Amino acid sequence: MDVSQLSEFGLIERLTRIVGAEGSPDLIVGPGDDAAVWRVGSEYLIATTDAMIEGVHFLPEHARWEDVGWKALAANVSDIAAMGGTPLFALVTLALPPETPAEAMDALYRGLAEAARKCGAVVAGGDVVRAPQVSVTVALMGRAAQHDDEPLLLRRSAARPGDVIAVTGTLGDSAAGLRRLQARTTADDPIVQRHTRPVARVEAGRAAVEAGLRCGIDISDGLLQDIGHICEMSGAGAVLRATDVPLSDGLRAAFPDDALELACTGGEDYELLLIGPAAAVSRVPSVTVIGEIVDGPPQAILLDGNGSEIKFARTGWDAFPS
Repeated sequence: MDVSQLSEFGLIERLTRIVGAEGSPDLIVGPGDDAAVWRVGSEYLIATTDAMIEGVHFLPEHARWEDVGWKALAANVSDIAAMGGTPLFALVTLALPPETPAEAMDALYRGLAEAARKCGAVVAGGDVVRAPQVSVTVALMGRAAQHDDEPLLLRRSAARPGDVIAVTGTLGDSAAGLRRLQARTTADDPIVQRHTRPVARVEAGRAAVEAGLRCGIDISDGLLQDIGHICEMSGAGAVLRATDVPLSDGLRAAFPDDALELACTGGEDYELLLIGPAAAVSRVPSVTVIGEIVDGPPQAILLDGNGSEIKFARTGWDAFPS
C-alpha cells in the first residue's frame, strides 16, 4: 500500500497510532488538532509546524519570494489562532538547491520577518539543508490564555448539538486569487493578495476563548473539509446554509458562477470557524453565523435556500486524495 491509497488524513491516523499520545501528564493536546499543547510550569505552550514546497504549495513563476516567506509564517500563525493562542517564537528550516540565488532567500526572509512583526512573533533560529527543490518549514511556538490555572483552548472535539457555526471574514478569495495569479493577473490585485498574503485571525481566536467558546478550526483545507474535521472529532453533524456563506464582492465579480464552490472547497483562506452557544458566539466581533451543529452522523451538509442539499465534486484539499 502506498500513501495515496490512504489519503492525507488516513496517513495521519495511521502514524498517530504508532507514536501514540500517551506518556506525559503534561501533554494537554496531542495529534489530531490544529496544534499540540503542553504544560511547562505554570504556562501552557502551543506548537505547530507546516511546510511550503516549491511546485506543490507555490510556483516560483507565479509567486514573489517575499510572499512565499509571508505565507509560510502566516499558515503557522493561523494554527495558533485556531487554538485561541498567541504566537511567540518561530524556527525556520530552509531546504535549498545549491543554485538558489541568495537574493531570493533575502526576499523570502523579508516576507517572513514582516509577517512575524505583524503578529508579534520572533524568528528565533532554524536550519539550512541542501535539497533538490526549495522548501520552507516553520515550527511555531505560542502561548494559551488561562483562567484559574486551566488553558483556554479552541478544540476540534468540542462541538455539541445546538451550537451555532460562525466564520470570520469572507471565504473563497484565496482560491480565486490563485486562479487569477495563474492567469498572470498582477500580484497587486486584492483577490490575488488574499492568496499570497493571508492574515491569520489571532485577535478573533483570542476573543473567542475570552467569550467562552471552546471549539474552532482554521479554514486551510476548505470550509466543507474543515467543518468535516469538527464533525468527526466531535461525533456530531453540521448543517450549513449556502445563502449565509460570506462572499466578497470581488469574488462574486471575478467568478460569479463558481463563487460558492470556491468558498466551500477552495481552502487557504485562513479564516476561523468558531462553534459554540449562540450567546457566546454573539460576543465575538465580526463573525457570520452560517449553520448549526446537529445530532446525527459526523458529516457536514450544505443546503440551498430551498432546503435542498448542494454537493460538489470534492470538499477541499487533501495532499493524498484517495
